[in-house]
Amino acid sequence: MTRAFVCPGQGSQAVGMGVEIARAFPVAREVFQEVDEALKQNLSKLMEAGPQEDLTLTENAQPALMAVSVAVVRVIETESGKRLADLASHVAGHSLGEYSALCAAGALSVADAARLLKLRGQSMQKAVPVGEGAMAALLGADLDQAKAIAEEAAQGQVCDIGNDNGPGQVVLSGAKAAIDRAIQIAPSKGVKRAMPLPVSAPFHSALMKPAAEAMREALDKVALKQPTVPVVANVRAAPVSDPAEIKRLLVSQVTGMVRWRECVLAMVERGVTKEVEVGAGKVLTGLAKRIHKDLDATSVHTSAELEAFLKTL
Repeated sequence: MTRAFVCPGQGSQAVGMGVEIARAFPVAREVFQEVDEALKQNLSKLMEAGPQEDLTLTENAQPALMAVSVAVVRVIETESGKRLADLASHVAGHSLGEYSALCAAGALSVADAARLLKLRGQSMQKAVPVGEGAMAALLGADLDQAKAIAEEAAQGQVCDIGNDNGPGQVVLSGAKAAIDRAIQIAPSKGVKRAMPLPVSAPFHSALMKPAAEAMREALDKVALKQPTVPVVANVRAAPVSDPAEIKRLLVSQVTGMVRWRECVLAMVERGVTKEVEVGAGKVLTGLAKRIHKDLDATSVHTSAELEAFLKTL
């Protein structure tokens, strides 16, 4: 098996996501109903009709994106008559997408994943008062350049590398003043462009420590099974299967860097030649070719994309 399923992270949400597959496939509707019931919230209606600003709220976007990714995987399993382990050798997800991947691989129930992500979103938002944290993308920067910029910009404040998404796309996260300094410093370090990101909190930085503690407590109370296929963890960029270790890494992930470039390369090193982005948007599909030119990447979200993908199995 040379295929990996990958699940998108925050920023891929859009009103209307998942609606088409929910209408076409009963198993997708069941996933959305499970999420609604677990959260005691009509999240599926928000996904269908918006408004976009409510869907974009971290506490809504995270469980909504998970629901779509898991629904797509369930449709693929049901329609192909194959289990995930027969369809993919690895799964991974970007940030919150790691929960989607764990759920798809049977390590987390849909209800537990939804509740954990709701809490994760709320905790991340509460960790830093609005306006005190920020994130910025360094376009055309490599990891070493980003580290140098972060060190110079910190000046006693938090300025961490939040995401290493791929060649030429590294994201800084931390105190707003430090991120503002980083944006000004970046051109002098040879970075093509530095731009602030429209996010509500400095995700994957040391400022998220209160959220990490909240997730530690919540994960302690959740039953997590061994996944049916290895999950490549964000903060380790290596496959993990032990439930206790997965929990520890999910806590670390709240404050730690998303090592997405390394995650993809780790899967390639383990024989993956095809990457299938399951869920909303095409962000990870776009990054795949930049990370490894020989990787065959595709995204599966709409009914048409599902039908086309199923024909390849």
